[in-house]
Amino acid sequence: MAMDGAPLTNAQARDVEALLHPYTNGVQHRKVGPHVIEAGEGVYVYDESGKRFVEGMAGLWCAGLGFGDAELIDAAREQMGKLPYYHLFGGRSFEPAIELAEKIKEIAPFEVSKIIYQSSGSEANDTQVKLAWYYNNARGKTEKKKIISRIRGYHGVTIVSASLTGLPYNHTKFDLPVSGILHAGTPHFWREGRDGESEDEFSTRLAAELEELILREGPDTVAAFIAEPVMGAGGVITPPASYFAKIAAVTKKYDMLFIDDEVICGFGRTGNWFGATTFGMEPTSMSMAKQLTAAYAPLSAVAINRDMAEAIEAQSGEVGTFGHGFTYGGHPLGCAIGVKTLEIYQRRDIVGHVRKLAPVFRAHLDRHADHPLVGEARAAGLMGGLELSPDKASAATFREPGKVGAYLMNEMLKHGVILRAIGDTLAFCPPMVITEAELDELFGPLGAALDATHAWAKAEGHMG
Repeated sequence: MAMDGAPLTNAQARDVEALLHPYTNGVQHRKVGPHVIEAGEGVYVYDESGKRFVEGMAGLWCAGLGFGDAELIDAAREQMGKLPYYHLFGGRSFEPAIELAEKIKEIAPFEVSKIIYQSSGSEANDTQVKLAWYYNNARGKTEKKKIISRIRGYHGVTIVSASLTGLPYNHTKFDLPVSGILHAGTPHFWREGRDGESEDEFSTRLAAELEELILREGPDTVAAFIAEPVMGAGGVITPPASYFAKIAAVTKKYDMLFIDDEVICGFGRTGNWFGATTFGMEPTSMSMAKQLTAAYAPLSAVAINRDMAEAIEAQSGEVGTFGHGFTYGGHPLGCAIGVKTLEIYQRRDIVGHVRKLAPVFRAHLDRHADHPLVGEARAAGLMGGLELSPDKASAATFREPGKVGAYLMNEMLKHGVILRAIGDTLAFCPPMVITEAELDELFGPLGAALDATHAWAKAEGHMG
């Protein structure tokens, strides 16, 4: 990006005239231009000036094996030469789609019957809602259609998945959320817990509030509850230990589906194959994407249990077809890369590697927990966040939310580290292949960046 009023490069100027960027202030972007990335290797990316950066977010939580993995590139090349495209419509199939579904079933955290593919996490969660509706119609429960998500949850940006997402900027000016989507409380104890309340009592209260919501709406109208094991784009929020068990008791009581959104947490990120295992979830279905292919090709998948699969298959027989699917759902390239990705995760013991480095990663975050700008440090596996606050004791928010977090993110960028500010939480999610020495490099500038940001925040009146 152009710095200190420097003119835009050729690529930046062309970008400004040609592209509409997601999650970007279009007015500001026209002034500063994009940060143009040209290459990647391992945990690093290089911009058009040749400067090297530690990619501390694995792209968008997804490049679990880093950049330039030769085995994945070879798998893609081989599949492109053999069958560059085909589809799964009308009963057709091909080996990579079958093999990947089998591999997912082997490692899933619950007994999976069937897999259906899409291209993105948004499409996967959109599919989850349609399947919940289709399933309840098949059961004769035609009014049981409402879906409960959570405030600050993130589930995508299609019309329905953006409605599930509980973040204001995904709704404002888009006329969202649509009807039939409800939002329960956020399991963020540091910010939402009451004085004198233990984490277990906090979890009990959230489960009771969920039950009250269901009863207000009418249990016969509520189909499902959807949750991420760790709320990624909501601020890397980790739930209390007893939270999901208490939530599951409520969903079972009212005959609700429990949808596990593993788009960010899946495939080793939290120190287990899936975040459901790490946090004691009992899902009836699961959404996957991102690290499913280590981000080397777009692919997502939904896994469903036997009860859902049998009901859906029977209903398709009555209707005459199962009228849902995507042209690129289960694309041979994505599936072939997915097969190789899961093989690599197993052969290189990526889950074990994450478990080994998780305490080191956590220690790096905790080292800054007492900084006067830091409210809370939190982590699960190799994902974590530093939430900034003008007053840790009261968990206060800044007068102008998002500005302090953005400043800290840019300070880290100056030091050659790419991270993401989620409001005033600085998120960390490096490629899972990162080494201990590379973790040192990732976190090395953090102290100086925090100090610089704190001084700026005080000077600008953000500290109260």
